[in-house]
Amino acid sequence: MISRIANVRLSPTREDESEELVCLRIQAMRESLERIGRFDPQRARQRFLAGFVPNFTRHILADGERVGFVAVKPTSDELNLEHLYVRPEYQGRGIGSAVLAILFEEADSRALPLRVSALRDSDSNRFYLRHGFIYVEETEWDIYYVRPAITRK
Repeated sequence: MISRIANVRLSPTREDESEELVCLRIQAMRESLERIGRFDPQRARQRFLAGFVPNFTRHILADGERVGFVAVKPTSDELNLEHLYVRPEYQGRGIGSAVLAILFEEADSRALPLRVSALRDSDSNRFYLRHGFIYVEETEWDIYYVRPAITRK
């Protein structure tokens, strides 16, 4: 039985942590990319490093241990969830759900929708739908979702 994680929080990243983060991204995406015949660690590395902005990227800490990272970039009218990766050995413990709860709170406090894309045939598609994201469109490799802003009175 996989034990649940009690405490999830986010902490800042630094520019010099890009290699650690890209390795985690490759590890977390490998199975999904292999399933559709698109696993290329070099391409994954280049794509991540080209868009890495430490100010918008945070470590995921579960019970004090670094278990993943999340990157959310703001635009004028929405927040774009570019990355949400949890190390495979920590998946299924509620960590991703806890991270989304934090992101929903941040998005709602700014009255902004949260947009995300998921690789076609990835388990993350079910994850995002289960958490209230709404299908928007799809391309050859990705499916796009949005979670509308919830304004509080």
